[in-house]
Amino acid sequence: MNLKRIGFSLWFLGSALQAWAQEPADRFLLSPDLHFRTFWMSTSYPSRDFKEDYALGMSLNLGGKITYAEHLRLHAGYRLFANVASSDIWNPDPTTGQGNRYEVGLFDLLDLRDRFFGKLETLSLEYFTEKFSIKAGRMGINTDWVNPQDGRLSPTAVEGLHLSYRPDDKWALRLWVIGRMSIRGSSGWMGVGETVGVFPVGRSVEGGPSRYFGNTESKWIGIAEVGRTLGEGLEGSFSQTLAHNLFSTTSLKLERRRKLGAGTGMAGLQSSLQLGVGEGGNTDPQLRYKDPGDANFALSARAGWSTSRWTTHLNYTHVGGGGRWLSPREWGKDPWYSFIPRERNEGYQRVDALSLYGEYKMEKANLDVYAHAGLHWLADRDDPGGNKYNFPSYRQLNLGLKYHPRSVKNADIHLLFVAKGPLGEEELTPNQIYNKVEMLHVNAILNWRWH
Repeated sequence: MNLKRIGFSLWFLGSALQAWAQEPADRFLLSPDLHFRTFWMSTSYPSRDFKEDYALGMSLNLGGKITYAEHLRLHAGYRLFANVASSDIWNPDPTTGQGNRYEVGLFDLLDLRDRFFGKLETLSLEYFTEKFSIKAGRMGINTDWVNPQDGRLSPTAVEGLHLSYRPDDKWALRLWVIGRMSIRGSSGWMGVGETVGVFPVGRSVEGGPSRYFGNTESKWIGIAEVGRTLGEGLEGSFSQTLAHNLFSTTSLKLERRRKLGAGTGMAGLQSSLQLGVGEGGNTDPQLRYKDPGDANFALSARAGWSTSRWTTHLNYTHVGGGGRWLSPREWGKDPWYSFIPRERNEGYQRVDALSLYGEYKMEKANLDVYAHAGLHWLADRDDPGGNKYNFPSYRQLNLGLKYHPRSVKNADIHLLFVAKGPLGEEELTPNQIYNKVEMLHVNAILNWRWH
């Protein structure tokens, strides 16, 4: 923790806002953006004698937007973090020797004992018109493979350049060039290659511990997205994510919505192709992140139906090809339809995932109740080349509720209960259970925003 740096940053932001506020009112528009979050998390193993952890964290984002002369906008935000109470999440489980996987992500993964810290999360200048915008600096992002993954105290943010262009109501084009990142669960900003491996690294293709953390060379990420309205209720999109010296991922998506009975039916199809690029992060095969010879594909489909109160959909994803499908967990969650919060299906040569989602809105009570249920068949866990994290095939059930109290404007409460168990009756080792299955994971989140 560097209190002088935190204090100086807050003073600088305050002075800038005060100076700008003294300009004529018709030239400047100030919009505050405050976000307070309280996050309780706990992980237990009811039938196992593993280390059980909990943590209560809080974060406060102090920021806002200043619009000048209708076409220039300054975004700024500084976020403070506090570990209010926790178990000894920095110590490994005595049985397996593995570190905590979930609660540590609330704080700084590079300094788990730091109980109070802050970072300048956003600072960007934007020029915009009705159809075009260009933004440079530190900002949020939400793309297929680099996204907020907002399941902790702060989202992932990036530093670079963002262009957006909407020539008409049918087309949308977006471009990102990223040079540095502040990933979820970190206190600072790092180069692209430096972020790879902050989360658990799993096994190498030979079966030993992966060694790419601190040894991955990647200078930038380039992302291009194109969206197109193809007809009434029919949308198509294309995305290209190129991570320098690591991989290239190309995705296509087609979604259709139409009136169906008393509600709306929806069908979607996603397809993706991933290729290794350059040296895979390092010239030494023992230190590289991805084999440059990898060629992987993924297909994902959804069929659903919704009304003003009900939403339900059935989802399926298949991943195949040669080598592992890889995308750093530090950068975001899976965009596949079958994704269920608190787990990812990345790091495998083969995946078959089936998930069902249901949600019911209680409008009078301002309460939403939802459930995820999923079955995930993974590559053989005894094959390190096809199963990076030594993870058994598993089933997952999420039960959640979201409440928006009428008495507190811009506040919401979110409760989430996650249960995961193995598929099949084969005997698992402790390392194949801890952080993976036979576990109960609980989240309780309070958000309040002013903007």
